[in-house]
Amino acid sequence: MRLREAVASVRETGDFTAVQESIPYARFMGITAELVEGEVIGQMRYSDHLIGNPAVPALHGGTLGALMESTAIFKLLWHGETTTVPKTINITVEYLRGARPENVFARAEFTRHGRRVANVRVFAYQDDPDRPVAVATAHFLLVQE
Repeated sequence: MRLREAVASVRETGDFTAVQESIPYARFMGITAELVEGEVIGQMRYSDHLIGNPAVPALHGGTLGALMESTAIFKLLWHGETTTVPKTINITVEYLRGARPENVFARAEFTRHGRRVANVRVFAYQDDPDRPVAVATAHFLLVQE
């Protein structure tokens, strides 16, 4: 299934599986998304290859950034009017605490969503959504079809 068809399928069914399967990087990282009470929630399943410092041990910061960027894109695809993946303009990640070797979740919210540019804030957490391990601010160029 092509990505455009996968995005259209997500909007019809609310199931992100087809989109996730069409992105090899998401499969490698164990990044998935699902709708929970109408909100897109990203998840990165723990795996040993995600550890950045085995002495601590803690998840590598880049894996958290990948989860947060992917979650923002999934949200844009869910709420957007295009079936083209938005282009990342920039992303800034604030690491607040070490992420334990466990599953990590992320939720995104729009701070601005225009016709050409979207600004998204993403919160990554493990046990408690009110205690994020990292927060990101991302800006995306929305590609017109």
